[in-house]
Amino acid sequence: MSLTLGGGPLAANAPSTVNYRIDGPAHKLFFRPFPRRVRAVLNGETVVDTDRGMLLYESNLLPTLYVPEEDLRAALLTPTDHTTHCPFKGDASYRTITVGDRVEENAVWHYPAPIETASWLKGYAALYWEKIDQWLDEDEEVLGHLRDPYHRVDIRTSSRKVVVRAGDVVLAESSRPFVLSETGLPNRYYIPRDDVRNDVLSATRTSTVCPYKGTASYVRTAAIDDVAWLYEQPLAESLPIAGAVAFDTSKVTVEVDGVKVD
Repeated sequence: MSLTLGGGPLAANAPSTVNYRIDGPAHKLFFRPFPRRVRAVLNGETVVDTDRGMLLYESNLLPTLYVPEEDLRAALLTPTDHTTHCPFKGDASYRTITVGDRVEENAVWHYPAPIETASWLKGYAALYWEKIDQWLDEDEEVLGHLRDPYHRVDIRTSSRKVVVRAGDVVLAESSRPFVLSETGLPNRYYIPRDDVRNDVLSATRTSTVCPYKGTASYVRTAAIDDVAWLYEQPLAESLPIAGAVAFDTSKVTVEVDGVKVD
C-alpha cells in the first residue's frame, strides 16, 4: 500500500517533492520477494505451500502474491477456457481448483507468455484471495491480506486534546488519546473508552478486518450509523489501542488542539 497508493512512489500520481523522475509508464509494476512461508488451504487441503512467494506491486492496487508454479498442487487444478488481457502484463490463462466436492472456478491465473516488460512473471501464478478458505503466514492465519513489508503502523501516546462532536453534541473529549499513524493514511486518534459518551453509543453488526490491526467492531449513535470503530482484541503490534474508539471524520467533527482534522 505504501508504494502503490496515495502519495507512494509507484502511485499513478507520484509525489512531486522528489529530486528524481521515474522514467516509465504511469502504471508501474514492482516484483519483490515475500520474506516468509505462505500456505493456502481449501476444503482442508493445502493448495499452495511456498517460501518463494513474490509480491507484485501495481500502481493504485494492493500487492498481489504470486507463487512459483512448482509450489501449486497441480493435481487439484484444471485449465479452463477463460482468459483476460492486461495491457501491463499480457494475456492471462485460468485454472479451476477442485478439492473433494468443492469447486472454485477460475481461481488461479498466470501469464504463460507475459509481455516483455513483465517477462519475470513467467513461471508464477496467483490465486484470488477470497476463493481460499485459509491463508497462513508461517503458522499464523492471515487476516484480510498479506502484510506488506513496506507498510507499517505506529502508535504513540499523546497529551493533545481531542474533541469529537456530532452537531452540538460532544461524543468524546480526551487529553490522553493514542495517535495511530498508518502508511498512506491520515492519523487516527483512538480515545480511551472512559473519555467517550458510551451512553449515546450502541454496537452495530458491522465488522471489518485489517491485517495490521485486527478485527474492528463498530458503534452508532441514534442518528449516525457506524460512527466509530474499535479493536477489542487487536493484533499484538496494535495492543495499545485495545478498546479505544476512533471516530469517522466523514460523519462527525474531530478537533485536535482546536483544529478540525479530516
